[in-house]
Amino acid sequence: MNKAQKGAWFTFGLTILLLAFGIIIFIAMFASGTTATGLALFWSLLILTYMIVPIFLLRRKQSRAEVVVDERDNSIRKNAVLASFISVWILLFVASIIPSYVVGQYGSIPVILLPIINFGMFLIILLVYSVAILETLPPILKESITIRDSTNLKEPMAG
Repeated sequence: MNKAQKGAWFTFGLTILLLAFGIIIFIAMFASGTTATGLALFWSLLILTYMIVPIFLLRRKQSRAEVVVDERDNSIRKNAVLASFISVWILLFVASIIPSYVVGQYGSIPVILLPIINFGMFLIILLVYSVAILETLPPILKESITIRDSTNLKEPMAG
């Protein structure tokens, strides 16, 4: 597993933790007591730990011969950024249309919801980026698929 894939796994995990944390905070806004505060503190420490640990794990190389970045990594990152950019425009469109249907033409949205919507969009875009990096096939599998496909095409034709 190369550095980009490790980073994508940590980004994916952190995004899932942050989404769960956001849901817990949203629920805790309506609940009272020390349980909600203790749960929020626990999740805050868990997320902080998950953010600090990758700094040390991603800097370490598996071997001295490991390349930091190659052409394949650049191509994968380019495709992941493109997928994220497309998702930004889709999410902006959805975030603009849905509130008008929910509150109506003359309704209003509380100002506190706008940063929450933007942060949720940011987390979804991070998920798209990390999934786009992790979705790629390893080169060995790509070569075996290509070889199998090319051998099927080179069969002699009868006639």
